[in-house]
Amino acid sequence: MLLVLGVASCTKIIKPGKQFAAYQPPSAPDYSLPASWAALPGRRDSADVVPRNTPLRDQQQTARADVFYVHPTTFFKREAWNADVADEDLNRFTDASVIRKQASVFNSAGRIFAPRYRQATLYSFFDEQSDNGNKALELAYGDVKAAFQYYLKHYNQGRPIIIASHSQGTHHATRLLHEFVDKNPKLRRQLVVAYLIGFKVKTAEYQALRPCADSTQTGCFVVWNSVEWGQDYPPFAGGVATNPLTWKLDTVAAPSSLNRGGVPFNFNRVDTAVVDAKVHNGLVWIHPPKPLGYPRFLLPGQPQLRHSFHIVDYGLFYLNLRQNAEARVRAYVSKQGKRP
Repeated sequence: MLLVLGVASCTKIIKPGKQFAAYQPPSAPDYSLPASWAALPGRRDSADVVPRNTPLRDQQQTARADVFYVHPTTFFKREAWNADVADEDLNRFTDASVIRKQASVFNSAGRIFAPRYRQATLYSFFDEQSDNGNKALELAYGDVKAAFQYYLKHYNQGRPIIIASHSQGTHHATRLLHEFVDKNPKLRRQLVVAYLIGFKVKTAEYQALRPCADSTQTGCFVVWNSVEWGQDYPPFAGGVATNPLTWKLDTVAAPSSLNRGGVPFNFNRVDTAVVDAKVHNGLVWIHPPKPLGYPRFLLPGQPQLRHSFHIVDYGLFYLNLRQNAEARVRAYVSKQGKRP
């Protein structure tokens, strides 16, 4: 990803050369096939790993909940508006870069289901001159929706659900909650939490679902976007933000001593107290981490991104997120056990 962003002189370099309608869409994934999933419980995949040199362990076999995880953009090419789920090189990159470094954070809290989907190319989010980007995102969402429907019918069996996502994945997961959960009492009761990370979500996004107010509330959603302290990032500002060190919505600064451990891009260690955190106008401000391995989102042609730590939204708070998912599942199970 960094290589692709580094060689681009501006975002036009990654703009597809033709209109959306001029391309033949790749074949839709068949979610009855294991190959259409980047992660499934009961088989070895990148969601099973844990950071090297740590005592963390994969616990999916005994987990009480499920995790439906929607990955962020890993497709940057200009040859098409949507990725082909049969592209083996892209799948390997997706598995190594985000299934391993993001979805794995949940492997102590739930069984992980992560669909491959015809994700929209990165330029779709910067396409302000046409509706091509929106069409690409619509096609991508159709796959995510189909995967979730397949998961509910064939895999879930009434188990508690965590919905987790990042960036483009959160664009789609936010809509999933609108269409499947917010107005459906049964699925609302099954929802442990939704981690809608790396995209703007409004405080009043839903009719029934609300932002989580503390570390053990269930049936709610969590949002954050990591930005350098004192800076604004207009695309994500103004939404709701959760402090991932306190799990509260207030603007009290949380010291780095509350950060149980970040995991850098090379996934080879845990850095305790890596950053602090403070909620500000829909963002989470952090002071830049001193350890190497937590890059900024540097995209030439988009100078407003230079203060964003979007790429490492998960990595900066890896252990806090891992432990919070475990805590919310415990709270959910305990609450269900007390019901008549």
